[in-house]
Amino acid sequence: MSDLINTGLTLAEHSASPFLTSTLAVAVAEIGDKTQLLSLLLITRFRNRWAIIAGILLATVINHGLSAWGGDWLGSRINDWLSNGTGELILGISFLLMAIWVLIPDKADDDEDDLSRWGAFAATTVLFFIAEIGDKTQIATVLLAAEFQSMWWVTAGTTLGMLIANVPVVIWGNHLMQRLPLNAARYITSAVFLALALWSLLSAI
Repeated sequence: MSDLINTGLTLAEHSASPFLTSTLAVAVAEIGDKTQLLSLLLITRFRNRWAIIAGILLATVINHGLSAWGGDWLGSRINDWLSNGTGELILGISFLLMAIWVLIPDKADDDEDDLSRWGAFAATTVLFFIAEIGDKTQIATVLLAAEFQSMWWVTAGTTLGMLIANVPVVIWGNHLMQRLPLNAARYITSAVFLALALWSLLSAI
């Protein structure tokens, strides 16, 4: 029994940091992001909110899973390719750039015109997957996985963060979007990535 408890505590210790950090970073970064605006668009086109939520979940798991896999692979090899500390230095600079990038507001794309012929689930899955390609949260997922070397926990955290940010929009729509503190969310997200940047840069010293 004690071995089982110790195993559980060890698992919690190793998973808490990547999981919680990834969840917080993405949940706050998504406030005001184009995927929230996409969620708002989808609920004006489709009535089946559960299908939209399921599409968001599937698209995020696929996109962020692939991104975290790539980040994990990159992080495990970057120090082999570069001299000691250089890998952490690059990650630190990347997190610093993310801290600046998240301060720039997103705008909705104008390529979601022909949605009426798609079902809610298919439309959401395809459009969310495309919207996440090259998006802040995808790049953040790559960097977080590279930093923490934990594909599964980073994927779980960023996926949960996406759901925390977007599911309320699907359920409450415009009523919620008008009350979200967009500027405060950008500053908080920037602070999270700035802290990660400082951690990586100090580790490189």
